[in-house]
Amino acid sequence: MKLESLVCDIEYTLVRGSLDTEVSGVENDSRKVKEGVLFFCITGSVFDGHFYAKEVAGKKASVLVIEKDVELPEDSEITVIKVKSTRYAMGMISAAFYGKPSDRLTVIGITGTKGKTTTTYMIKSMLEAAGHKTGLIGTIESIVGDKVTPASHTTPESIVIQRTLKEMVDARLDSVVMEVSSQGLMLDRVAGISFDYGIFTNLSRDHIGPNEHKDFAEYLGWKAKLFTLCRIGIFNIDDGHCEDILKGHTCEMVTYGMKKGADYQAEDWKLFQKEGCLGIIYQLGGRYQEEVMVSLPGEFSVHNSLSAIAIAKEMGVPMDKILAILKDIHVKGRVELIPISESFTVLIDYAHNAVSLESILTTLKGYKPKRLVSLFGCGGNRSKDRRYEMGEVSGRLADFTIITSDNPRDEEPQAIIDDIKTGMHKTDGEYIEIIDRKEAIRYAIMHAKEGDVIVLAGKGHEDYQEIKGKKYHMDERDLIKEVLEEEDVTQICGYNNRYFA
Repeated sequence: MKLESLVCDIEYTLVRGSLDTEVSGVENDSRKVKEGVLFFCITGSVFDGHFYAKEVAGKKASVLVIEKDVELPEDSEITVIKVKSTRYAMGMISAAFYGKPSDRLTVIGITGTKGKTTTTYMIKSMLEAAGHKTGLIGTIESIVGDKVTPASHTTPESIVIQRTLKEMVDARLDSVVMEVSSQGLMLDRVAGISFDYGIFTNLSRDHIGPNEHKDFAEYLGWKAKLFTLCRIGIFNIDDGHCEDILKGHTCEMVTYGMKKGADYQAEDWKLFQKEGCLGIIYQLGGRYQEEVMVSLPGEFSVHNSLSAIAIAKEMGVPMDKILAILKDIHVKGRVELIPISESFTVLIDYAHNAVSLESILTTLKGYKPKRLVSLFGCGGNRSKDRRYEMGEVSGRLADFTIITSDNPRDEEPQAIIDDIKTGMHKTDGEYIEIIDRKEAIRYAIMHAKEGDVIVLAGKGHEDYQEIKGKKYHMDERDLIKEVLEEEDVTQICGYNNRYFA
């Protein structure tokens, strides 16, 4: 492919070489460069790709894309183009190299602080029920047909996204739903993508710090950018920041929420609890009139399901298929029910900071459990404040806390637990400490009482534990199964062995 055909959508300066240069691939990792590849010199927080310009030229890369001057060997024949932002150029050029795959898919982007992951799976399930072949790019994984790839970023680098979208086109998929993070928007990871739909879930203080956003205003501003990139925007009008997100939007507007006047409005919502399952029921108003049952707990499930319904109906999915999906929905690691008993409830959730732990515990308290049991740990090599805060939240909201290990990394698990206890001691909450996570889960199950709700918090979809620089397989679903196989399950009230059959 000629360079000239790859740069037609960007502004650039040809520093040396020719636009007639042939390009056989695109890369931003110098270790992967081969002869004929175009290399993007990305300025990152740790590494600067411009530093590797000589190395890449020595590997006979055909083109360098730079945003600041570099030194090259005098005898190098490499072509160099200079742009204002190599990150933006990387998205646009990668899109062109892979044949602008998003133009051949219906692309749905979801942004917000919470609810993105659950909503992507809801939408994917609904679209597939209506016959759409749908891919997914998100926090947990990317899914292309039967190919599942664990995720390292909520929104991957643009080269990876464009390559994945091309795989989806090649696999004859017709749509894709993806999480779009504020970092992904700020770092132009979604440059070159044609969004058909954008969804705004909600906004709260998060991702603010030296390596993310300098303040809340910047965080909000980058979230809002999605609605200058999509054709139709679907907005949660119950969120207090919705008006600010809408400023400058260029898309058509569809609304959802509990406020009157929403295009998709939830009325008279209530909690339900049956045989260990927690969920919600509400009346759908606005454009459609239906009773909706969602097998996920809490008020946030109202909003997540409303946004998914809105997308599905905009794309022509029959209401009966939508309702059937919501009645049986589950998302790995997001208030995920593990139905081992009809007498008590076990849930796995990714809540890994004080805000998310408070949210899930407050939600579960709404079901008035006999006891609310919170099992969690905290990661090593991270802020001690998070440990204090999570300990205090659990001590205040849970009836009983089981403090255990998460990803200790380079720290001693007991030291992390001691920090969590510092927060616990600010409350009157009862607790026990059990370092080994499997043994902590065993204790929770074997001491469960009828009517208990037990939440295993912090790991969620993660299937590993990181210790001293190594990742060891550890999936809480496997741990539960092992515990049940090792114990006399007749001692567990209403044990349901069909789940692990």
